[in-house]
Amino acid sequence: MKYRKITEEDSNHDDLEKKSVLEVIKEINQEDYNAVKSVEKVIPKIEKVIKKIVSQLKKKGRLYYVGAGTSGRLGVLDASECPPTFGTDPSSVVGVIAGGDKALRKSVEHAEDNYIGGWSELKKYNINSNDFVIGIAASGSTPFVVGCLKKCQENNIPTACICSNPGSPITKYSNYPIEVIVGPEYITGSSRMKSGTSQKLILNMISSSTMIKLGHIKGNKMVDIQINNKKLEDRACRIIQEKLNIDHLEALNLLKKHKSVRSVI
Repeated sequence: MKYRKITEEDSNHDDLEKKSVLEVIKEINQEDYNAVKSVEKVIPKIEKVIKKIVSQLKKKGRLYYVGAGTSGRLGVLDASECPPTFGTDPSSVVGVIAGGDKALRKSVEHAEDNYIGGWSELKKYNINSNDFVIGIAASGSTPFVVGCLKKCQENNIPTACICSNPGSPITKYSNYPIEVIVGPEYITGSSRMKSGTSQKLILNMISSSTMIKLGHIKGNKMVDIQINNKKLEDRACRIIQEKLNIDHLEALNLLKKHKSVRSVI
């Protein structure tokens, strides 16, 4: 059964090379706004995904993002930001990209076409039914991702997907499909644009909301922040100052003594 490949449809804009820079960026900005509105429409589906992830992680499960190209890079980015932001173990949220780490900087030829590649990578982590896997693919048909989710379901591992085409193959193997339909890209087929923007917005929601519900935020502050540079040390001190109503030097001394914001407050 064929599905509509909106991500490959012709752009609603033409003669781009004849337009001024101002015209081009205004049109791109408008399309980005359309992406934001598209994400708003799928918030109820995102909510269901987050609630299931929280439940899985409370059982000592882990969250995996699986993707290729731009989608894979965004998954790895979101996963890599969890430890410094929320103080999580690096193994609790993991990004898996077709072609491995070298694909973060340079395209790895045919890696996304490996139907069993995603599952082979997940097996290295001893994945189990307490975990949760999100496949990210704008097209919804990337073999690396589709094959991975299929094997997950066969092994009773709950799955979700983020895609930009309705009724795509990836949705068949997703317990919680998120179809965020952003329309044709400004540059025809360039799914790093609106599709990528919508993916980043949704991943922000997923990881941030999950970590809030797991107790890594107090009020609106990152109390489990990893203090590994001057900027983060200053931020940690400000949190302590505000919470305990003390001056910067006292906050800094307490931070150095107890090693974390959470321990101090």
